[in-house]
Amino acid sequence: MEFSSTRSKELRVSFRDAVLHCLPSDGGLYVPASMVDLRPFFLYMDSETTYPELVATIAPVLLQGELNPISAARVAESAFSFEPELKRLDANLSVLELHNGPTGVFKDFGIAFLAAVMEELLKPSGHAMTLTATTGRTGVSVAQAFKGRTGITAVILYPEGHVRGLDPSTFVNNGGNILPIQIEGTFDDCQRLIRDAFEDRPFAERYGLTSANTINVGRLLPQAFYFLYAFIKIKKELHGDLLFSVPSGNFGNLIAGLYAWKFGLPVNGFIAAMNANDTFGDFFRGQSFVPHIPVRTLSRSMDVGNPSNYERLAAFYNEAPAVMKHMVYSERVDDEATLAAMERAWKRYGLHLDPHGAVGFAAAERLLAGDIEDGHVVVLSTGHPAKYADLVARVTGKAPITSEVLENLQKEVAPVAVIPARLDALESAIAGAL
Repeated sequence: MEFSSTRSKELRVSFRDAVLHCLPSDGGLYVPASMVDLRPFFLYMDSETTYPELVATIAPVLLQGELNPISAARVAESAFSFEPELKRLDANLSVLELHNGPTGVFKDFGIAFLAAVMEELLKPSGHAMTLTATTGRTGVSVAQAFKGRTGITAVILYPEGHVRGLDPSTFVNNGGNILPIQIEGTFDDCQRLIRDAFEDRPFAERYGLTSANTINVGRLLPQAFYFLYAFIKIKKELHGDLLFSVPSGNFGNLIAGLYAWKFGLPVNGFIAAMNANDTFGDFFRGQSFVPHIPVRTLSRSMDVGNPSNYERLAAFYNEAPAVMKHMVYSERVDDEATLAAMERAWKRYGLHLDPHGAVGFAAAERLLAGDIEDGHVVVLSTGHPAKYADLVARVTGKAPITSEVLENLQKEVAPVAVIPARLDALESAIAGAL
């Protein structure tokens, strides 16, 4: 499979180049230049198929010439000691739990694949550096996935007061390959610094710079795998339309679901479940997208006013607007409805949901109550409820099950360096640590 830019279909690169260089020279985002029909490879799978087995089968088909069945099996085994869990709630509703990874968030799946496949692509002696901005959760996932990976240094930029859950024994100054740096400023300052780093081509080439954020198609593409996984787990019990309700902030998961559909997933639609920010509500209703300043909600990871995946989503609509109009439904779920959904999920099904999963759950209920009479909706549960233990306990009357691992993710850690939001300061910090 080749990849092109959202701004130029003529620009074509390999998967390796798209992953290791991350951003096209024209300022767009990489997207698949063509689609591969995966139906002959996943339709025969059944509920006994494990997640690593699915990945090991699908990945070499998608990435022919870059991963063979043996190397794909190595990647799958190296990346996934965990897998999603599909919970059937009733005839019309299921939940796909994506918080079973090492840091309790759906990002573990895409980042784990990215880390493992980068290590495979860099053999035998290549080197790369990932540069990632985070307020916390993504940073922990990156550190867990990339620690000990041969040929890779993972630099993680944090705004003030957000460095938590990392293991200092993995830091570069202790012989590891993780480099957490605190920026004197906000998350926006971290993102701006990353843009500056990528735009400085000598800097980017000097360090083999790439990213573990969703701008990297190597992180986004494998998120399509768990949509296929949900289907093979439930296909024998389906009798009507199949839809997915996707909590949406930066829209990476929705894009990944649309890729899965293009790869042959027999799905009838997606619900873009948004919180009060309703980022793409107007866009889905046929109006122009206008970025805005996000408002703070209970589902704070979805508090995004200018999603970086906009160009990828727009590419689907530009290709076939009439088809997309009937493929993606949008729902806006405010905080009051989110809390009510958390309470209903517990009372009806004994299911704890975090606020993000509750947004997806509420949106699914609305569609089932109105437009879909004989359909089945799979809700993506993207975060572990224990990460919002106090809120979950207050709403449901019972604390969610947690673990020592999840509790340790809340502990503050000293960064390797604290620097102003300047590229020269970033290079000094990197050079001084390596």
